[in-house]
Amino acid sequence: MKLTFWGAARQVTGSMFLLETDDQYRILIDCGTDMDKKAALNGQADEGAETSNPGAGYFPFEASMINVVLLTHAHIDHSGNLPNLYREGYEGQILCTDPTYSLTNLLLQDAAALNYRRLSEVGKSKKSKVRKKLAGLQKELFLEKQVRESMENVVPIQFNRKFKLADDVDVTFIPAGHLLGAAHILINVYENGQKKSICFSGDLGRRKYPLLADPEPIPPVDYLICESTYGNRLHVDTITPEATLADVIKRTCIDIPGRLIIPSFSVGRTQALLYTLNRLYTEQGFPNIKVFSDSPLALESTKVYQKNLRLLNREAKEYYEENESLFDFANFEYLESSKASREVSNYNEPCIIISSSGMVQGGRVEQHVAANISNPYCTILIIGYCAEGTLGWRLLNGQPTISIKDKEVPVLAKVERTDVFSGHGDRDDLVRFVKTQSPEKLKKLFLVHGELTSMAAFQQTLAEEGFTQVEIPMRGQTYEL
Repeated sequence: MKLTFWGAARQVTGSMFLLETDDQYRILIDCGTDMDKKAALNGQADEGAETSNPGAGYFPFEASMINVVLLTHAHIDHSGNLPNLYREGYEGQILCTDPTYSLTNLLLQDAAALNYRRLSEVGKSKKSKVRKKLAGLQKELFLEKQVRESMENVVPIQFNRKFKLADDVDVTFIPAGHLLGAAHILINVYENGQKKSICFSGDLGRRKYPLLADPEPIPPVDYLICESTYGNRLHVDTITPEATLADVIKRTCIDIPGRLIIPSFSVGRTQALLYTLNRLYTEQGFPNIKVFSDSPLALESTKVYQKNLRLLNREAKEYYEENESLFDFANFEYLESSKASREVSNYNEPCIIISSSGMVQGGRVEQHVAANISNPYCTILIIGYCAEGTLGWRLLNGQPTISIKDKEVPVLAKVERTDVFSGHGDRDDLVRFVKTQSPEKLKKLFLVHGELTSMAAFQQTLAEEGFTQVEIPMRGQTYEL
């Protein structure tokens, strides 16, 4: 059996791992978008940045040779290249949990719509330099047809039920927290009269996160592939999400007649926010300040959460039984149309606006920030990671002016940050996850899905815990297991 790391190797994005048995049964675990590669294609990365190899297809392997795809969860850096896999000749099935199927379908359809608009814009350009990009973009950007083909081949799998993939291979999906439907993937392979077990962590969630059940421990395995996003740091905010939001709302919308803008990812983060706000209003007697959720994708994602109440944590289920709603409360309104989104600028009372994207890069949130960036009564609360160069990153770095629509405008709004809504487990959570294994019995531990500095620090932390057999693989590196 051999394992090749084709993504999330010494970087955070693009999760993709190829497991091949001695009988040539090939399993692809995740098929995510590589954000660094995407930036290179768009001309935003260094000249030496890796792009797809011309003449060798989009993937570094023959897509038609894959037997099955296993998907840990819906986020694009884990699922975003599934349509391209089918376009390149893959004809097999995708196995994942039912919520992962629903959320992946929403995210990929949303991406396909954006891709279509982008291709149309580039195709209309009269600039030769822009039009030269079109061939590369057509190879990179999938459309609705490829999404539909991908989703037609999904087989939903229940949590904690062993599923037979082949005569000598079985798989189990174990709840991982992080996002509705997210899983650790446990694979057992039987070769030469021996069982070899390997677990892919996916993205590890944190304990006591709003709505989600805590990650479940995994059984002893021979090989562990572990994410390391927070491998070198702890979460800064230790108070509860309710207390965090209560403090910010009081200062920004109650003590003064202000406006609170919360850039938020539509899938997962927005649902945690709405649920927390609902609890604040019903349990702490907050004034009925108007709350706007400005993201059609968030609306559809919330429906998936409502459909899967049985998978939420006990606290959320008990709250639903008592209040009959997790996400709907007084003075709450979804903004479905672009016109309704624009008209919020004319709302003069204190309010809270939750809008995508979380990095303040693209999406409707940009217009809300643009309209309020010079308003000293406005607070922008960043609740997630912002990649370097994004508008969110520039706001967090305290730039006195920001360029919006080719105009330099002064930043008079307050900018705050909290990590209490981060869906990733921190270093202590990761250590706790790994310590379900015995240092003496675990044959190899591979660190993925993290910056190299984070991986190196986490490797040192694990060595202090007795785990010395830790590898940090490079992209394309193969290990015999």
